[in-house]
Amino acid sequence: MTPDPIPAAALEFTLQVERLYSSLVQAAKPSEPAEPALHQEPSLGGKLLYAGELIPNGRPLLVAANIAGAASLAATADPAAGKQAMRGGVADFLVNSLDEALRILKNEIRKREAAAVCIAIAPETVECEMLERGVLPDLVPRSLLPPAPPGQVLVTWAVTSAPAQWLPRLDALAIDCLRKSAAGQASIAARWLRLAPRYLGRLAQNFRLLHCQLDVAQEFISRAQSAVDRGEIAVEVQITINGNQSILRQSPNPATGPANSLTC
Repeated sequence: MTPDPIPAAALEFTLQVERLYSSLVQAAKPSEPAEPALHQEPSLGGKLLYAGELIPNGRPLLVAANIAGAASLAATADPAAGKQAMRGGVADFLVNSLDEALRILKNEIRKREAAAVCIAIAPETVECEMLERGVLPDLVPRSLLPPAPPGQVLVTWAVTSAPAQWLPRLDALAIDCLRKSAAGQASIAARWLRLAPRYLGRLAQNFRLLHCQLDVAQEFISRAQSAVDRGEIAVEVQITINGNQSILRQSPNPATGPANSLTC
């Protein structure tokens, strides 16, 4: 038995959120030092992102901003889109005016907390009101073109059953393996793994993805196989590196090493 294939739509959305999140924390000056240690994750607490139109590009931006710790604002004149954003956990608040949105955002920014607010008004109207009132976001979409990460590979992982039990254990292994990376990149990736499941919710509850260096990915596979062999992870694990798949299952003789290896 192998894990179900990751749905293409969920994978594409999660990948978009991950790149936007990474771009956010690198494009803005975080609250923490530029090169924090792994345990000092970067945070955009106290900053405001304006995501523009909710559909389609605002949705991943709101999620990415929440993961990064920023307060964020989007707008849509489509009532159904706003309600869907609330049901899907993309937006924390759905309001009917800029005044309502600013009351929420000012409070969250003061507390340096993440919050995603959607206004049920056309973006053009909201933007005119923002200009009139001198509301200047710290981050806007045109400054957040996510670059392709140089020298990194895309890693995904999933399990055959009980993802809520076993994926956090794999996440912890991946975070520990990130210590091979530069401190700044490691802390950005660690925050992603820690908070993305919370903000992506049901969309990505059955899998994880991460960009990292190849040596980090290979160590992650080795340590995951060891955990499976020792019975610490009692399900089969599927890990892919740039689409190359490895199925990890308990070896008849742990001393023989991983049951499956992956070459990239």
